[in-house]
This record gives sequence, structure tokens and C-alpha cells, in this order.
Amino acid sequence: MTMKLVLLILCVATACARSSSNRTALHPDGTQERIVNGYAASEGKAPYAVGLRLNNGAVGAGSVIGNTWVLTAAHCLTTDSLTIHYGSNRPWNGQVQHTVNKDNFFRHPGFGNSAGHDIGLIRTPHVDFSNLINKIALPNFSQQGERFENWWCVACGWGGMANGELADWLQCMDIQVISNGECGKSYRSVASTNMCTRAIDGKSTCGGDSGGALVTHDNPIQVGVIAFGSVGCKSLPSGYTRVSDHLEWIKETSGIAY
Repeated sequence: MTMKLVLLILCVATACARSSSNRTALHPDGTQERIVNGYAASEGKAPYAVGLRLNNGAVGAGSVIGNTWVLTAAHCLTTDSLTIHYGSNRPWNGQVQHTVNKDNFFRHPGFGNSAGHDIGLIRTPHVDFSNLINKIALPNFSQQGERFENWWCVACGWGGMANGELADWLQCMDIQVISNGECGKSYRSVASTNMCTRAIDGKSTCGGDSGGALVTHDNPIQVGVIAFGSVGCKSLPSGYTRVSDHLEWIKETSGIAY
């Protein structure tokens, strides 16, 4: 096993950052998980984005895909309950807050058995949509074969920043999808059901950003769920679970389809 692959596994294992003392989690080598070179989101820029505070002390993110459904990473659903914060750029000050127990967590059955299936759903109480709370569309079934290579996207979250502190305001970055072949040069191999974005000017997602959405700039749809990255999160690609490869499971679980 190569060192780069070890770093990938370490990042996946600790990807939902701890929120105690408002600092990001530490990797075994002492490197902090962080998101760098993002920009502060304007109010309402990402009305689908929600903050997740897990009852085990970790934090993550998710996206609203329906009035009663949130899409996130499966590794953020390994706790007994979590609180979802909707409709605010401040992560733990949602206009609406719902605490949901594990009976409403749905992890993809492939998670933990093979790579590329770090995706999960949360069934929630009904949430009304507004200018600050709204769903993000998913790819339609005709796009299942689309790899979205070279598409420009935006990713947002409240993960750690360069100073080691969790963001207290939603941070976003504009990044470009790369081929899995290019990504595999950094991580030895990448599952076909994963996708990656290029680390441009040190921009990267990691840590408490886990579970958040990768959304296309044009005709916005969610194409990825933030899932992994390298230790340090500065120089290697960011990794996501590919939404278009999980549309059948999302439909079977939630009834949502396009």
C-alpha cells in the first residue's frame, strides 16, 4: 500500500471534524484538516446547504434534496443522532433546526464494503422552502453516464480553515472536475463511482466539509458529495461520491428522481 493511499484512508476515517473548542480534528501526524482559499458566501448563495452537528461531537454538512430529505456522506451517519441546521450561513444558528435519530439514517449498502459508495440520506421532518432554504436538483437519469469532466462547480461548507478553526460563516470555492485517471495519479486508484476536483491555487475541501454538495455552475445540479481528501488538504485533489451513479438507490430510498 502506498503512502498516498494511506493518507487517503486516514482522511476518510476522520473526515467529520470534531467541534470541541471550535477546532478541527487532528490527524495522527498532527496535520489539521482544513479548507483553504475559499470565499465567504453571500446570504442565500447555497440555500440547500445544511450544517450537521452529530451527537458524538463531530460536525459535517449535507444538502436539502426534498422537503423531507437531506443528502450527505455515509460516514457522517455512524452516530445515534444529529441536529440539522437549515437556512443560515452561520453553521449552528439555523433558522430551522431538527434533531433526527439513527432510525432515519440510510447509508448506501455498498458503504464499508467497497470504495465509492460513501453516500447517505437523512429522512427529516417537513421543511418549508424559502429564499434561504431550498432544495438542490440532482442529475436526471439520462445523465447517469455523464462524468462531468472539466465542468466548473462550487463546493461550500463550514470545515476548518487555514488557521485551524472551524468556519463560523459558510465558505465556498469554485473548482473544476478532473478525470478519475488524473485523480488516480495522486491516490493510486479511484473508484469509478468517485469523482475528483483539481487543487487549484491551494483550494480544497476537507474535514468538517464532509457530506456537503458539489454543484455545477451552469443549470445547478448536485453531482458530488464531499467524501475524502489528502492530509493537509492543500495540494492534492478533493474527492467526492458521484451522485449520478447512485440515482437508482436515491430513488428507491427517498422517492426523489429527475
